[in-house]
Amino acid sequence: MSEYKSDYKMIPFRLIEQKEKTNNLVVVLPGAGYTTQAPLLHYTTGLFYTKGFDVLHVNYTYNRQELADLSEEDFAKDVQLAINEASETNQYDNYYIVAKSIGTITLSYLLNNQTFKNAKVVWLTPLLQRDDVFNAMRKSEHRGFCIIGDQDSCFIEERMATLKHNEQLKLQIVEGGNHSLELNDDPLESIDVLKRVISKINEFSVDN
Repeated sequence: MSEYKSDYKMIPFRLIEQKEKTNNLVVVLPGAGYTTQAPLLHYTTGLFYTKGFDVLHVNYTYNRQELADLSEEDFAKDVQLAINEASETNQYDNYYIVAKSIGTITLSYLLNNQTFKNAKVVWLTPLLQRDDVFNAMRKSEHRGFCIIGDQDSCFIEERMATLKHNEQLKLQIVEGGNHSLELNDDPLESIDVLKRVISKINEFSVDN
């Protein structure tokens, strides 16, 4: 485990490398309380690793006050610097970025970076109530896939309808899904939902 020291706090990261050099990298940006070890991101990690990708976990942890004090631009800058440090000894040409919840805030800014001009992106439970996230998704020319539950507090039907007009963005709504893409009070069915979500991410990565 390595870390990049920002002006705010240390940002740990973990680079899971293939046994042989690869030019494929997937960057995983977790949620505030939904870590890279949580089911969606754990299995997404395994999925991309078996496809020959190095996997970079950017394991930021902010408490409520730190999040309130941290500007979106500084958040994105800190994450970008952590990515730079993690990948400085490797040359990558093919990028995917998978962002969950608050990770979609920094994703909105990272897509303006020249490094990621051809990156493909997965928006997991994006914060659609935020204009910066919504507008980034609406205007993005990156190939993208958005997955969100209709019982997620971040789900906004009108904004999802607008996003349908972006032909570069595929949308998947999980019926009954909450912000963890699970079904309340139904753990067994939640496992089936997890399997379907990972299968959809796999289909997206195959198509792109």
